[in-house]
Amino acid sequence: MKITVGEAVRACGGTLLCGNPETILTSVSTDSRKITPGSLFVPIKGENTDAHDFITATFAAGAAATLTQEHSQMDDAHAWIAVPDTLAALQQIAAAYRKKFQIPFVGITGSVGKTTTKEMVALALSAERNVMKTEGNQNSQVGLPLTMFRLCTEHQAAVVEMGMSNFGEMSRLAEIAAPDYAVMTNIGISHIQQLKTQQNILSEKLHITDQFHEGSVLFLNGDDELLAGLRGKTKFETVFYGTQPWCDYYAEDIQSESGTTTFTLRTKEGSRQITIPVLGMHNVLNALASLAVAKTLGVSVDHAAEKLANYRPLAMRQQIHTVNEITVIDDSYNASPDSMRSSLELLCSFHSGKRVAVLADMLELGEYSQKAHFNVGVYAAKSGVDRLIAIGPESREIINGAKSVNPNLDCSYFEQNGQAIELLQATLTGGDAVLVKGSRGMHTDEIVKALL
Repeated sequence: MKITVGEAVRACGGTLLCGNPETILTSVSTDSRKITPGSLFVPIKGENTDAHDFITATFAAGAAATLTQEHSQMDDAHAWIAVPDTLAALQQIAAAYRKKFQIPFVGITGSVGKTTTKEMVALALSAERNVMKTEGNQNSQVGLPLTMFRLCTEHQAAVVEMGMSNFGEMSRLAEIAAPDYAVMTNIGISHIQQLKTQQNILSEKLHITDQFHEGSVLFLNGDDELLAGLRGKTKFETVFYGTQPWCDYYAEDIQSESGTTTFTLRTKEGSRQITIPVLGMHNVLNALASLAVAKTLGVSVDHAAEKLANYRPLAMRQQIHTVNEITVIDDSYNASPDSMRSSLELLCSFHSGKRVAVLADMLELGEYSQKAHFNVGVYAAKSGVDRLIAIGPESREIINGAKSVNPNLDCSYFEQNGQAIELLQATLTGGDAVLVKGSRGMHTDEIVKALL
């Protein structure tokens, strides 16, 4: 990254209170602990902490400039830029910086699977392009702008994750990243507490196309009912992927064995066998999306497929470990009804011993919470789990749902992770497979760490 203080001032419409407008900025940070020489510090006022209190400390650490919404005059050798709102200014500067790069930008959104799809798309493109991608899940109103500043002249494509939880957020993200291409993985009920209906979720996520232009392409999961309903209804080119023969990129002959999935990719141009070193139908869909994007951006499907054959899941996202002949599926990063179902499907693909599902509360579901947890229990029982362990007040309904299908299913309920750990350590035996999953706030990674 390299912009001047003056460029930053112009981008956000701020006022330079003091300092040299020709000063070069080499990074941007909202965290006073991560300042490097040449940084622009963006102090954001939170519920409990006002980062303006740390401005002086950031200069001592090497920051070259700061934004501020709490000062109207200043006399200092460092650059102080006054703005009405530091978060809005951060987004405006990021949007201006992004426009310096005339490379294809791919935005990834959806209720479930954004991060994995982002990883696979970036991996497929990396077969022939130098790709900048979102680190971790930096997909928010703060994270996405910071991601833009990681762009440099060596990059030939960018793949960015774009997450939203309320009305208006995706429009702002689209203004920042201005994606030329976009992938929508599915429309579930994550954040339905704020957005009220799945149709609202769909409408909001479609704002990822707000900055589309002639030549832009939207990639949609044809296996998702709501997304499939957009067939023939969009005003820009749309490419569908899935397992339906009408999709532009579809998979058939899907087979899984020993942690590997193979399928036949079929397009209007022919067919090819694809191998990915992960299990689950959702990963087949993620791979299809990445291959469709790669082909559209001019990357050889053969080269992209070779890259996907080396894919490795991120931490706490369906990572499979083996300890004392026990398979531990670590999917503790987060949870929603849709991701619960895909993880239960993965668990039940193991057949050597007992299949144990450890499921904790799914948060932020509002009035849908009771029904959603009940339905997860129904799905777990129908999928064939042998033992169900539920943790947290909301997850009582998971057991109720499971018992409605199979009254004799071995079920246990606990309020704390420690209680579940004790039971697991006392009862798991060689050949068993155990899935651990819950919303991030339930800290189910504690269970995985104990088992490993």
